[in-house]
Amino acid sequence: MRTTTRFKQLIEAPELLMMPGVHDALSARIAENAGFDAVTAAGFAATGALLGQPDSSQLSASEMADHYARICDAVDIPVFVDADTGFGNVTNVRRTVRDFERAGVSGLFIEDQIFPKRCGHTPGKDVVPVEEFLGKLKAALDARRDPDFTIMARTDALGVIGIDEAILRGQMAAEIGADMIFVEAPPTVEAMRRVCAEIDAPHFANMVDFGGSPLLTANELQAVGYAAAVWPVASVFTVTKALQSMYATLKKDGTTKAAQPGMVDFDAYTALVGLPELRDQEESYLQTTRDYLARRRNAAE
Repeated sequence: MRTTTRFKQLIEAPELLMMPGVHDALSARIAENAGFDAVTAAGFAATGALLGQPDSSQLSASEMADHYARICDAVDIPVFVDADTGFGNVTNVRRTVRDFERAGVSGLFIEDQIFPKRCGHTPGKDVVPVEEFLGKLKAALDARRDPDFTIMARTDALGVIGIDEAILRGQMAAEIGADMIFVEAPPTVEAMRRVCAEIDAPHFANMVDFGGSPLLTANELQAVGYAAAVWPVASVFTVTKALQSMYATLKKDGTTKAAQPGMVDFDAYTALVGLPELRDQEESYLQTTRDYLARRRNAAE
């Protein structure tokens, strides 16, 4: 089954789809091993991991496509990704969708912030006129080749204009064909309930640690009315703290010995990244060649 089809099934299932955020191929493989059915990769964590910079439209569409392709190559589960503002106008949006599809992702979302965008849980963001947003969304829908490729519409209008405008934009996005709706940063559970009740579409919850929305459990989000939820920054925040601690220990002690309880050991790491399977595969090819040469020698004798 294609991962696009599998992702659509997971969205349509009665249970809420939990998607941890991943920031690189290794974190995606760890999430898959933990038992998650799908993962998400977004600009905030990608910009931090690739550039050591804040989420402010610094990565190009091609850089993001390359990053997503490496993540998709590392796992067998669906990868749902962030396409920011589409990286330009409707023409750029069409190319972005095609490039991201080729990268192997199972779906993406387009948002209505102005360019350069800001993290949706930070102040100072703004949104484009609704006709520009809907035009980009329609271009994205028309550009996909796989009908099961999920296109989600994200609006940041709630924090800029208000909840009525956010709901209106979500309704219009659903009416023109968006597969899922993402109203960013509702500040209360009551606002979440209203969004889910007034927009007839599957809904997506963004659980940003230390962000502007209530941090609910998966069961609570499902009860509110969400179809899927992501925890997009937890991985990069966790890795940041772990590395800060380890590097401080090394600097202080001149050795990492005291930090080892917070590490996996060598064998556990190589098992995670598939070294035993790689060695078996290498030996299999060598043995196939040995068998071929032996048959050839026997035939010549």
